[in-house]
Amino acid sequence: MEDKQYTEKKKMSIGIRILLVVLAIVLLMVGFVFVLRTVGKSKLSDDLLDNTGITVGEEAKERLDNNEILYKGQIYAPNEDLVTILVMGIDKETVTEVGGQSWTADESGEYAGGQADALFLVVIDPHKKNVSVVAINRNSMAEVDVFDEAGNYQGIFTQQIALQHGYGDGKEESCLRQVKAVSRMFHNIPINAYVAISMDAIPELTDAVGGVTVEVLDDVIYPEYNMDLHQGETVTLHGEQAYWYVRLRNENVFDSNSLRLQRQKQYLTTFAAEAKNQCKADVRVAVKLYNTLQKYMTTDIDLSTFTYMATEYIDYDFDIDNLYSLQGESVQGNKFEEYYVDDAALQQLIIELFYEPAGES
Repeated sequence: MEDKQYTEKKKMSIGIRILLVVLAIVLLMVGFVFVLRTVGKSKLSDDLLDNTGITVGEEAKERLDNNEILYKGQIYAPNEDLVTILVMGIDKETVTEVGGQSWTADESGEYAGGQADALFLVVIDPHKKNVSVVAINRNSMAEVDVFDEAGNYQGIFTQQIALQHGYGDGKEESCLRQVKAVSRMFHNIPINAYVAISMDAIPELTDAVGGVTVEVLDDVIYPEYNMDLHQGETVTLHGEQAYWYVRLRNENVFDSNSLRLQRQKQYLTTFAAEAKNQCKADVRVAVKLYNTLQKYMTTDIDLSTFTYMATEYIDYDFDIDNLYSLQGESVQGNKFEEYYVDDAALQQLIIELFYEPAGES
């Protein structure tokens, strides 16, 4: 009888110890997330202090005190609490070794660090508590800093903005140059951070949230990639299918990149909504997604800042109404399609997203 009681007590003792260990692990995980969030908030605050004033174009002719501007009869002040992030989807096909580095041959045959085939400017507004995303056509003609294979600066040339990332090492150097080009294109808006993600990440990211359900926007029929999707049908994309949905375009159709950009925007909003729901249920999902991205990603956002942002902005509004495209016109250049942005419309968008009526902040 005593042996039985001793055994029961021993089992209970072991059970309590296991429970305490489990509780300790949970508390450590919660504490880890809390510490990450606190450190991340501090780092993000430091980054925001580096913001410089925005300059807009001819429409806003008069600059007032405190960086305020007069635009179409209304006084506006820059929203200095915005967080802006440039997200780049990098295409790194056709890799060639040059000078001990891996380079990618771009469409013109030049060696490059990979083109930014997808460009999205994310704008997080703590005043409106929303997230806006501006999709930038990869063919947009812009001022690009050009370098030769040896890294020697050749000057500024008007090229497709997607090529800017290619004039670099494919990592931090390329990202910083792409950030500079996009900031310059947007009349020198401050960009606080960047994330460059290889397109190869799409299958794993899609599967990490259980798939992405979309209504197919246009026929995506490529038997060689096992793709047979028809406009109007609803499908749940998984793995490689998601990759090809956002990657493929019919190069025999004029302005096919605009059609692909619509699919990329659709995928982005749908994926973001699913990821957001899962992160709200369990903040550790955000850490898991970050870790999944690590091997595909170059970014200046560390895990602590990412955790802070994931928890701080999780309830901010983001839907199709917060997704913008740059207005403009596609024309056929000498060799490739060129997209010319409507600068007046761009200035209007800058005022809408980066400024607010004076006195409202």
